[in-house]
Amino acid sequence: MHIPDGFLNTKTAVASGVLTTAGVGAALWQAKRTLPARRVPLLGLTAAFIFAAQMLNFPVAAGTSGHLVGGVLAAVLVGPGPAVIVMTAVLMVQCFLFADGGVTALGANIFNMGLVNVIAGYAIYRLMRRLADGRRGMLLGAAFAGWCATVLAAVCCAGELAWSGKIAWRLVFPAMAGVHMLIGIGEGTITALVLLAIAQGRPDLIDRNDEAPQTAAKVGYGLLVALGLALFVSPFACEWPDGLEKVTAKLGFEPHAVTAPLVASPFPDYKLPWLGEAGWVTALVGALGTLAAFAFAWLLARLLSPSTTSET
Repeated sequence: MHIPDGFLNTKTAVASGVLTTAGVGAALWQAKRTLPARRVPLLGLTAAFIFAAQMLNFPVAAGTSGHLVGGVLAAVLVGPGPAVIVMTAVLMVQCFLFADGGVTALGANIFNMGLVNVIAGYAIYRLMRRLADGRRGMLLGAAFAGWCATVLAAVCCAGELAWSGKIAWRLVFPAMAGVHMLIGIGEGTITALVLLAIAQGRPDLIDRNDEAPQTAAKVGYGLLVALGLALFVSPFACEWPDGLEKVTAKLGFEPHAVTAPLVASPFPDYKLPWLGEAGWVTALVGALGTLAAFAFAWLLARLLSPSTTSET
């Protein structure tokens, strides 16, 4: 769902950028007031895991793949405000290091996947938790919220494309919504399975009332899991085009994409051009990106946390 350069006109890029700046600014302001120092490492771990998991495209249907967005997962683990920071860090790393999503479309991509996906998804999750409590309620709520959040983000993406005049709303809306209804099933399933694994092995990561700080050993273990996904699983990800790529090809507005990135990226398309396209190259670059997402989110959280800033 990463919109490339060339798909959005100036008014859409600017409008989405303004909305995103306001939303991310509110999340940063909230974190500066309320983020406990003990939760700072968890933001880095969440960013690392989501970055690695987004590399793992899974087949959907008719030559289309999807991947985890992760907004609901992040919101359940760290709360909606910090989750916005996590998703912003991931999307910025993807954009500037890997040319995954255009620079001019960065505001729209963060709005869709970092704000709408997180905030709307978490609101649906909280509503579902009122209807069903306990672990089962958490898992069912997260799965349904993940599905809804994926579809809502896709609808926003369709609206941005239509507002930019690239394709008629009557064509792009059913195409984007339809394929992401299928992708959302994978999103909801993965979100629930990851939360189930965490609830069984590390319930303290879900309980935000836990006062225990994240030790170096706990952080290292979580980071190793994320690196393992990037190193050993990402080379086997489905190579079919994702939902947005499939829709652009089907509806014929794919040529609007800018072929050369506006800002040079060191690892375009998760490759090292001078080393070819071998699977181990993707794994290596994915591991570097995982570490970059962890470091960026952790640094942002550490700078913002009132507990850590008061100590310096």
